[in-house]
Amino acid sequence: ARVLHNGKEEDIPIRQVLVGDLVIVRPGESIPVDGTIIDGSSAVDESMLTGESLPVQKTSGSQVFGATTNRTGSFTFRAANVGNDTVLSQIIRLVEEAQGSKAPIQKAADVVASYFVPIVVGLAALAFLLWYAFGPAPPLTYSMLTFVAVLIIACPCALGLATPTAIMVGTGVGASHGVLIRNAEALETARKIQIVVLDKTGTLTVGKPSVTEIIPLGISEEEVLRLTASAEWGSEHALAEAMVTAAHERNIDLEQATDFAAIPGQGITASIGNTVVAIGNSAMMSSRGIALSEMETEASRLAGAGKTPVYIAADDKLIGLVAIADTIKPEAAEVITKLRAIGLEPVMLTGDNRRTAESIGQQVGIHQIFADVLPQDKSAKVREMQDRGLSVAMVGDGINDAPALAQADIGIAMGTGTDVAMEAAGVTLLRGNLNGVLTSFNLSRATIRTIRQNLFWAFFYNASLIPIAAGAFYPIFT
Repeated sequence: ARVLHNGKEEDIPIRQVLVGDLVIVRPGESIPVDGTIIDGSSAVDESMLTGESLPVQKTSGSQVFGATTNRTGSFTFRAANVGNDTVLSQIIRLVEEAQGSKAPIQKAADVVASYFVPIVVGLAALAFLLWYAFGPAPPLTYSMLTFVAVLIIACPCALGLATPTAIMVGTGVGASHGVLIRNAEALETARKIQIVVLDKTGTLTVGKPSVTEIIPLGISEEEVLRLTASAEWGSEHALAEAMVTAAHERNIDLEQATDFAAIPGQGITASIGNTVVAIGNSAMMSSRGIALSEMETEASRLAGAGKTPVYIAADDKLIGLVAIADTIKPEAAEVITKLRAIGLEPVMLTGDNRRTAESIGQQVGIHQIFADVLPQDKSAKVREMQDRGLSVAMVGDGINDAPALAQADIGIAMGTGTDVAMEAAGVTLLRGNLNGVLTSFNLSRATIRTIRQNLFWAFFYNASLIPIAAGAFYPIFT
């Protein structure tokens, strides 16, 4: 952490930062502790905590949180929460508490064996006594042979192998499909799930903003994108990256911008040749006296769909509107439909705003949505469902999802997410594809079905041959 002491900058370990210290953060750096900005402004990527895919604009008086990433400007903030009091530390503590509260699942084979073994020993002893009392001479020989035969025929090898062999095959098949199952408990638990809670950012969506629509006004789409991307070229803002990426995907040649200027909380201006391009929100356009009446309807429609409308002006004349949003994964809607088909109810749980969450939910087919949920409250939501007697699976990818992943009966982490999320989960989807969620549940059900079949045939075999070993047919053949 870079701390200001007596007017001088000093680099110190994060653990030495004290409440009240003035901390300086530059572009691209992680924010070391929680605090409040007192000077400067920037856009901060808080997706790991809130799930919001777009950077949040921060100015003097705004709160910042440790472990989030500063994207653009530099600022100084006063440390408020340090050490175990930071939001990140609280999340980690919630994860540990949730993991420690889980009870181990009783294995089916153990239940069967706990009854089977004493019964077999009892039957062998009974056979010994009966043959000793009523068997032919020499009675001790016959009774001893019968006792040993019953024990051998009833040796519970098949019962002992029924579960581990099925689990071994199940986890192996899962790994070949990119589904990493941490332990047998997770594989067994998945079949009991009734509710599947899904995070939005990075789980249902790609987790990265992209250009979804370009609405030109008086010029072509390509020209709007060329001017926009050229002006934003070299900027570190997430919206700028989305525009430049869109231009590259369309093979549009960009020009070097000059006179670049960023207006905090509004947008940017730059010169492309002899054209002055302004890119930003409605406040920026209004400050330059640019009329927006021709695009207000479209802008409202885009905002209502959970997208970010960005106005584009050239020489103080509106030339278009660019919509930017975190796009939905192509397989998301199909996976949601298939989850319902196998009797599971999908629920969305996100820290993003309700308008965006409802738009995504409508597109993928999720009807029950919890939005604006803080990281520490996500696990509470999962617990509420469990308190109603429901078995809950949580699917997520960020640090903000980790407490809920640990609290759920089974946590499923996207392999494209954070290490904390994967550590808290029982299942990791290595490919980050939502089809892996379906694979997890189908694999669990198939594995448990196989275990039950194995146990049935093992028990049937033993139950059928024990009477023979005990000498039930002896009188027939003598």
